[in-house]
Amino acid sequence: MDKRDRAELFRERLSEALRDRDMNRSDLARAAGLDRSTVSQLLSEDAPRLPNGQALAAIATSLSVSSDWLLGLSTHRGAAAEILDQAVQVAETERHPVDEHLLAWYRDAVGVKIRHVPANLPDVLKTDMVLEYEYAGETLRTADQAITGTRDQRELLGRAESDMEIALSKEALEGFARGEGMWSGLTPQARREQLEVMSRTLNDLYPGLRLHLFGANDRFSAPFTVFGQKWAALYLGQRYLAFSNTRHVQLFSSHFDDLVRHAVIRSHEAGDFAFGLAQSIPDV
Repeated sequence: MDKRDRAELFRERLSEALRDRDMNRSDLARAAGLDRSTVSQLLSEDAPRLPNGQALAAIATSLSVSSDWLLGLSTHRGAAAEILDQAVQVAETERHPVDEHLLAWYRDAVGVKIRHVPANLPDVLKTDMVLEYEYAGETLRTADQAITGTRDQRELLGRAESDMEIALSKEALEGFARGEGMWSGLTPQARREQLEVMSRTLNDLYPGLRLHLFGANDRFSAPFTVFGQKWAALYLGQRYLAFSNTRHVQLFSSHFDDLVRHAVIRSHEAGDFAFGLAQSIPDV
């Protein structure tokens, strides 16, 4: 776009913003601290012109729009702070595997692909015994609430139109089988049952539910979920950062796809791999 075309677009958007704010040229001149003649020149149909940086910032602030939108550099009309607030939201949670936010996002994403990187094991594949162990000391949510929420999520994902991919490090699953870290107090029997249930579920629901295991020495990822092309939720611990900006969602999707490309255990092998880990757990 050459300078004259951009000046014409600026004039059109400036006129639109004035109409929407029910302001005239004098109102804008007073609000922006500009001469009325300067505003008239910017709105002239015969010879539209672009403002200098200081005038542009003052006009954008007075009209509560973004400078980039006035110049045709962005489709986002709102001021920068408003755009950021709309594109990135903080969703409070209570360390529940499936809280109200997640369930709402899952419902909204029915029929589209869901990409998920869990904080430990995939919630949708956890047994009741594992959830009871994980939430035994939880004060904000009880184990029963966690179990009910996970069942609700599993029911949503059991629909024929569901399509969910999960990426998890191979080492995280192997560490669970050995009872390492947070799982050190979980009995061998409970760990074996969890892996057997995971194996059956992955085989039964494939390809609607697919688990990819990547190498932790090769790739790293924080826990997040991408809901189609609408939302990406980054799990921070007691809250989520939820992104709705298309470019942000695409970045999360690309990161997930990179994890899948570098998987050392492919989705069609994951069920059998989990079963093999279950058999490796010795009786005590």
